Amino acid sequence: MLFPDYRARRLRQTDAFRRMVRETVLTTDDLMLPLFAIGGKNVKNPIPSMPGHFQLSTDNLVKVAKEAFDLGIPAIMLFGIPSKKDALGTRAYAKDGIVQRAASAVKNKVPDLAVVTDVCLCQYTDHGHCGIVEKGVIENDATLDLLARIAVSHARAGADMVAPSDMMDGRIAALREALDESQFENTPIMSYAAKYCSAYYGPFREAAHSAPKFGDRRTYQMDPANSLEAIREVTMDVEEGADIIMVKPALPYLDVISRVRDEIDLPVAAYNVSGEFAMIKAAEKMGWINGENVMMETLISIKRAGADIIMTYFAMDAAKVLRKV
Repeated sequence: MLFPDYRARRLRQTDAFRRMVRETVLTTDDLMLPLFAIGGKNVKNPIPSMPGHFQLSTDNLVKVAKEAFDLGIPAIMLFGIPSKKDALGTRAYAKDGIVQRAASAVKNKVPDLAVVTDVCLCQYTDHGHCGIVEKGVIENDATLDLLARIAVSHARAGADMVAPSDMMDGRIAALREALDESQFENTPIMSYAAKYCSAYYGPFREAAHSAPKFGDRRTYQMDPANSLEAIREVTMDVEEGADIIMVKPALPYLDVISRVRDEIDLPVAAYNVSGEFAMIKAAEKMGWINGENVMMETLISIKRAGADIIMTYFAMDAAKVLRKV
């Protein structure tokens, strides 16, 4: 098709035309809101690097969850900040753990909101790594039983879905087996299948108090230079029983999201992480960008790349914009 026989601008002339031929549509159904649970009552600790987000005690977290649900957001992701840490992260699977209490409270007050829980050890261990550490080495196989215990404890507390973010090999099979044996065979698993060792996690680690006390996470999180490896990780998790596959972070890995979308037929999630959020907020504060417009363009790009679910700190703000459209 060549000009003047084809004029691409014909279908861009009016808002009605543009809406009619729009290829990618973002809705509130695509969004999942991450929330940080902490102990106490009436606690609302600001997270400086993530404007508008807080460490929330259960009572306040329930209020935010209800607001999100009222905006049309179908799901939240819970992260916990425990009062105590130890080498084995025992508070991660305690019956009265912070995520367990938060999940139960939300399901009691907002039963139709889907509660997804992060399954990992980094927030709960005194060394800050996502697995058991022996002589300075993260032990993969020894960690699997603990991750399974965490997942089952979350399901017992009322979690609708569990989401392992640890990146240990074989964790999906371990969680699936443990959930099934505990009569939670209908609890789905959303796997952080392609989770990169990214510099974009800084604000999250501040919020969740989860920075490693030594070394880094390159022995278990993926090398940012690799995309074929992502397909291997995703394929393994699908074969082990994952129900949803996640790519994390989102923006620097849109190519990976697209490639995963082409390779598998399960729902694909993408995590628009804390660093991506913080950079947009900082540039907006400086007056360099229109924050709302960049937010929406960012989210539509993630959807266009192939994500069915977008976990994002922009969820509430985006939902409010979408209500006006």
